[in-house]
Amino acid sequence: MKAKSYKDLEIYQMSYRLALEVHQMSMKLPKYELYEQGSQIRRSSKRIKDTIAEGYGRRRYKDEFIRFLIFAHSSNDETLSQLNMINDIHFEGKGLNKLIEEYQTLSKKTNRFLNYVENNWLTNK
Repeated sequence: MKAKSYKDLEIYQMSYRLALEVHQMSMKLPKYELYEQGSQIRRSSKRIKDTIAEGYGRRRYKDEFIRFLIFAHSSNDETLSQLNMINDIHFEGKGLNKLIEEYQTLSKKTNRFLNYVENNWLTNK
């Protein structure tokens, strides 16, 4: 793994791009949802990229890095849950399918990276 920065990680790049898409989508929700479901999904989607970045900053300590990757994965699950609810309520269950699929892919990539760190990461404990 030759990442010089968290920005080099594929899961960070993907989570950043998806957070932008979620932000734009959420701003088109009805006004009564902007500060309820819209705010919640904006926070959870942005938390994924932020937690990856924070974990990378602790990469010297393998257990800490793993902990933050687990948090990022959990935020991804929360975002998926929110997307499914918004999709069913406001998009008749089909308008956000591509975004949902991309978050499912991000979940798999994050899990694979987490497994890589668990099994291969060198640390200075």
